[in-house]
Amino acid sequence: MSANGGTKAIIAALLANVGIAITKFIAFLLTSSSSMLAESIHSVADSGNQALLLLGGKRAKRAATPEHPFGYGRERYIYAFIVSIVLFSLGGLFALYEAWHKAADPHPITAWQWVPVTVLLAAIVMEGFSFRTAIRESNHTRGTQSWVNFIRRAKAPELPVVLLEDFGALVGLVLALFGVGLTLITGNGMWDAAGTAMIGVLLVIIAIVLAIETKSLLLGEGADPADLATIERAVTAGPEVERIIHMKTLYLGPEELMVAAKIGVPAWESAEELARGINAVEARIRAAVPIARVIYLEPDIYSVAAERAGTGTAAPTAAVPSPSESGEVAGRAGG
Repeated sequence: MSANGGTKAIIAALLANVGIAITKFIAFLLTSSSSMLAESIHSVADSGNQALLLLGGKRAKRAATPEHPFGYGRERYIYAFIVSIVLFSLGGLFALYEAWHKAADPHPITAWQWVPVTVLLAAIVMEGFSFRTAIRESNHTRGTQSWVNFIRRAKAPELPVVLLEDFGALVGLVLALFGVGLTLITGNGMWDAAGTAMIGVLLVIIAIVLAIETKSLLLGEGADPADLATIERAVTAGPEVERIIHMKTLYLGPEELMVAAKIGVPAWESAEELARGINAVEARIRAAVPIARVIYLEPDIYSVAAERAGTGTAAPTAAVPSPSESGEVAGRAGG
């Protein structure tokens, strides 16, 4: 995902939510509807979340330092995780509390009855435009993936977060319209409380999904199978590498991948030839997967016997246990 695409979707969502939050608050002040208050807080939380995503994107662009030699790319994951916490607490839990409070003292909407319905319908239109922008920007990188797989496997957190927020906002608006509408029709404030409770449950579920996905990114994810296969082909495409002994990848940020591999190489006659071969392999990897910006390759002489012994390297280069360690192994085997 391009950073520009994510930023465009975030800004569209931010502008929509600020406008929606203001109109919802006005509607709440006029009608005292708990659904309108829950939706107001929801929009405020979403606005704050989009501001956090923009801040995380800006901080992630800082240059690497001796203290943080791999840069700050993961700040985008940290701020996305904070978003899930804000959505859970300020959005979901507040809505559930307001539903409980309303259920304890239900009252109908007796003044400005046309205001909440008008505001909710206008909010659905504005939120729909924001959701459409997020969908359009996501389609640039989603490819043939389903939406569920895109949200689960995307390494850049911004678009999945905005997609889930906008989807939750649209469903929440429909639930609020349900609660407010039935309250106006029946004169029973319990419908307003029920709509508020459903909004709270929805936001809690979305927050949990976001937390799970961003937690996985924070822990560190490797390249997806397609990129991994591409890197493997690039490594072994030339005569410099006989085989990959083992390889690991790790996302340092949404657009920066680290590749570390031990490779089996021929017996080069000089260190200069070996260095040229390693440089050629690195160039092939970067050409095949441009986000592979940090590459560490350890050359070795592959040995089948050593691999069976668990080292995957040639016997002369494998770690040899000390006499005391050999005695301990023999003692354990004999005991």
